[in-house]
Order: sequence, then C-alpha cells, then structure tokens
Amino acid sequence: MFRILPLILAVLATPALSQSTPSFDCTLAESSVELMICEDAELAALDRIVAERYAAALNVIGKMDTGRQAAKDQLRAIQRGWIKGRNECWKASDVRSCVEFAYLSREAQLVTLWMLEQPTSVAFWACDGNPANEVVTSFFDTTLPSVRFERGDTVDIGALVPTGSGAKYEGNFGRSIWIKGDEASYREPDPDGSTLSCTLVKEN
Repeated sequence: MFRILPLILAVLATPALSQSTPSFDCTLAESSVELMICEDAELAALDRIVAERYAAALNVIGKMDTGRQAAKDQLRAIQRGWIKGRNECWKASDVRSCVEFAYLSREAQLVTLWMLEQPTSVAFWACDGNPANEVVTSFFDTTLPSVRFERGDTVDIGALVPTGSGAKYEGNFGRSIWIKGDEASYREPDPDGSTLSCTLVKEN
C-alpha cells in the first residue's frame, strides 16, 4: 500500500471540500472507524468525495433505458458491503492508511465503472501478434489513478500500483497490465492467469 497525501491535500485545498465533516451524521457514528473519520478532516473530505461519486453513479443508472432498478439495487448492495469493509479497517495494523486506501480505491471504482468522467486517454493493444486479440484500456485521472479494462465482452477496473519501472495497473482476480512505453504485459484474471505480450496500436 502506498500513500498519496500530496494529492489528498490538493483535493482538500479546493473550497468545496474544505469542510471538516463527512457525508454521514457523526452524532450517529458507532464504529471506531467512523469516529476516526469524523475527527480527521482529510478522511472526512474523502468520505464526501465518495458519497458524491456514489450519488453520480446512481444518477447514471437512473438514465438507463432498461434494468434501472436491478442496477440500483446491486450498486446499493455493493456500497453497503464496501462500508462494512471500510469499517473492518479497525483490524489493520495501520488503521488510518487502511481507511484512506478504502476511500481512494472506491472512488476509482465508481468513476471507472460508471464512466463518471471522460478518460484522459484510451489505448488499444494488440496482443501476441494478433490484432484481433485486443485489449482496450481507458485511463482516468482519479486521486488514485485508475484504468478500465475491456477485452471481448468483459469489463474490469483497476488501479495504479507501485512498481520499479513503467506503470502497472491491477484489476480483480489477478488481472493486470504492466506498461513500458509502447509495449505492455497483460495478465488474464484467475484461474486462467495467462500473460500476453501486447503492442500499442493507437492511443486517443
């Protein structure tokens, strides 16, 4: 895990996020993690950001032609599960870092999955020398830099992780892409886990 405190401080510098309270009512806070958030201006700001992203995702779903209710129910269930997981950070050796990372990763997930912002760039990769074997990556300038993977009819989301060279993004179940210039190593999710050598075809 790594901290990106300078980015958080930049976010906090904006007037709209200079409040000191989170999106929830601190008088009703019960868990030690919720109490920590209420007492920490930086975490409170991250809580408001995630709450705004969550509301924006619900708004996107509300404009869908079909399946709106099922999608809303699923998103609400996932959000409840995420809150439960965030509150489990009391078990971590560094509780604050755990909470901070929970917020950063959740913001990245909401933005990337529901396309709440325009991607900063979209890259098309041809893998193992076959142009038809394509991986598309859309990059987002969230506080924790994130990516949207598209391969065939599958969509996944991931976030930037520390690495000695290049830029590596990890998604779910072992999926990842490690980019070095115009070349990339793409790993399929488990249980396949195969690794493909990819070359950049174009970038928008």
